[in-house]
Amino acid sequence: MISANDLSPAELAALLHFHADAGVEWLLEEEAIDRFAEFEAMKAARRPAAAQAQQQHPAAGERPAGQAPPRPNAAARPAPAERAAPGPQPAIPDGEAVQQARFVAETARSLVELKTAIEAFTSCNLKHSARSTIFASGDAESGIMVIGSAPSAEDDREGMPFSGKSGQLFDKMLAAIGLKRSAILLTQVIPWRPPGNRAPSAAEMDICRPFIERQIALAEPKAILLLGNFSARFFFGENDTIHGLRGRWREIVVAGCVIPAIASLHPQDLLTAPVNKRLAWNDLLTFQAKLKSLSCLEISQS
Repeated sequence: MISANDLSPAELAALLHFHADAGVEWLLEEEAIDRFAEFEAMKAARRPAAAQAQQQHPAAGERPAGQAPPRPNAAARPAPAERAAPGPQPAIPDGEAVQQARFVAETARSLVELKTAIEAFTSCNLKHSARSTIFASGDAESGIMVIGSAPSAEDDREGMPFSGKSGQLFDKMLAAIGLKRSAILLTQVIPWRPPGNRAPSAAEMDICRPFIERQIALAEPKAILLLGNFSARFFFGENDTIHGLRGRWREIVVAGCVIPAIASLHPQDLLTAPVNKRLAWNDLLTFQAKLKSLSCLEISQS
């Protein structure tokens, strides 16, 4: 085992980031413990006790000659409930969880009520593996809504969308078209980080859909910017990549309202492939022009 004292600061930082991305969040022991040696010691300690028990109570095939087998004692037999401990309760079926999510979402009459309801919702398995519930933040009255995909590891730790390096780049993208976080409504399609940043399953998307649609219905935005491949596919209902879905205005229907929406690359995509920044810049300019035509940009800056 390599000691932390043997690592350079850069190597130690890289190791910590690796553990954080893998979902390691808590240090349980002050010092490392050799679990293999501990297990072997436990086995060695049990051998004398097991040998002594076998001498005192030989197996059925080793009874002394002429000794009759013991008669079963009904009083000593465990009751049916004691023979097998009850197993874990079955998980809520996906269909029932979706119905619960719809009821919870439709019952909320404000974003504050919806946030409280989502934080108390326990019928999505993503909730149990995530540290934070990521909900809409910013100005709900701005008429401008930006929707990301799902929380990253940094988002989960900080409790807010677009944290870390991608968040810093996102702030620069907003500033380039005269916006800032506090002047828009910012949220994610999925409120809980999937383990290992995996893609949400179809069932998880169905469970979370009422929550994001209710956020949109309560905020009543005039225009929506979708960031990332997942969010674009989620709302447009297509399987194309973000390069095929970005840059064109479309209409999405939520709670009977038709809202213009445009998709662009996620800031994390731009960190991975900076060459695509020019595509994102074109999308931002298109989004800015739409906001000006809807008089949203002047309102957000005032």
